[in-house]
Amino acid sequence: MTASPAEGVRLQKVLARTGFGSRRSAEALIEAGRVTVNGEVARLGRRVLAERDRVAVDGVAVGIVPGLVYWLVNKPAGVVTTARDPEGRPTLLDLVPAEPRVFPVGRLDFASEGLIICTNDGDLAQLLAHPSHGVDKEYLAEVEGDPSPAALRALRAGVEIEPGVVSAPARVARRGRGVVRLVVHEGRYHQVRRMCEAVGYPVRRLVRTRLGPITDERLAPGECRELSAQEVRALREAASLRAPGPVTASN
Repeated sequence: MTASPAEGVRLQKVLARTGFGSRRSAEALIEAGRVTVNGEVARLGRRVLAERDRVAVDGVAVGIVPGLVYWLVNKPAGVVTTARDPEGRPTLLDLVPAEPRVFPVGRLDFASEGLIICTNDGDLAQLLAHPSHGVDKEYLAEVEGDPSPAALRALRAGVEIEPGVVSAPARVARRGRGVVRLVVHEGRYHQVRRMCEAVGYPVRRLVRTRLGPITDERLAPGECRELSAQEVRALREAASLRAPGPVTASN
């Protein structure tokens, strides 16, 4: 069903507020046939209803539901990534505003640090969490000892992290004595820790420094900030196997 002329919001306005530049830029996308609504190529003047219509640009869904929020959090060690903890430990949701209610996308274990997203956008969360979408996650690991070239080669090729389970190949580089940078796209339980332990170098400290295209070196541990519309758009593209380069904070 198509929105009547009196219903909904003009499509170019929706695109402009979700990170696609000015309204004129959004109009150019529509005129080029790159925008669809409910699977059909859109035309200028089209109106959409957030609660009913599905908008996509170049095949990548655009979140148009009002009230969606996206928090980037720098989780410190000693915080659990759950809504509440029966042991009374601090939780990730203690670090973001109470309203509207959000939930973490993925997990960082209790001892690990770094970037994680909290949102109320279930569609984006499902995209990011789905293993087949392979969104990169980058970590810095301080390990016991100094990994040998053979250990780094093994991590790059994939190592057995439990009987019969081999990690996918990772991008790995030595960043200093006892410090390794790893980029993985799987989300197995304690994966990076188990990978490093499998090659004989247990992790002493683990920090996630990038999630897909999102990174922010200025966000202090325990702090959060809202993602920009452009960053949310970049996340959607990355989760749809159209990974762009890293997006850094602009403020």
